[in-house]
Amino acid sequence: MEIREMVEKDNQAMERIIKQSLESFSLNISGTAYFDPQLGRLAQFYQQQPNAKYWVVVNEHEEVMGGVGIAPFDQEKNICELQKLYIIPEAQGRGLSKKLITVALNFAKKHYTFCYLETMDKLQIANQLYSRFGFKQLDKPMEASEHNACDTWYIKELS
Repeated sequence: MEIREMVEKDNQAMERIIKQSLESFSLNISGTAYFDPQLGRLAQFYQQQPNAKYWVVVNEHEEVMGGVGIAPFDQEKNICELQKLYIIPEAQGRGLSKKLITVALNFAKKHYTFCYLETMDKLQIANQLYSRFGFKQLDKPMEASEHNACDTWYIKELS
């Protein structure tokens, strides 16, 4: 497995992975990443933003197994957002999410003071992972939140 920056040829695979993952939890609803307008153009979307990147993990055949992104959230407060962490079911349980988060946070530390993320309470394994990485749960979303269906929010001070 290799982690690399996302390129345009990865767009369809990542869109499919994100949509199938959300469908598997019945989260293909308004207010989630499922309906993000940039979902089919993630590579271009992250390339157009300052201090933003999206990484994919690929197998030896260059098949995309999952990915994660960092993008600006509140530039005045120097906050980024950990976004769209998804792994295909067959590749889960191999530590790929941990590796992707590590790459993303190492990048974020170079550009931001805090990292925010939004998720769902029902995604228990993901929530446990975020806690292990030092994210602290918030009582409510931060202002400027776009995913109003999310019911769980975290922040981490980057150092």
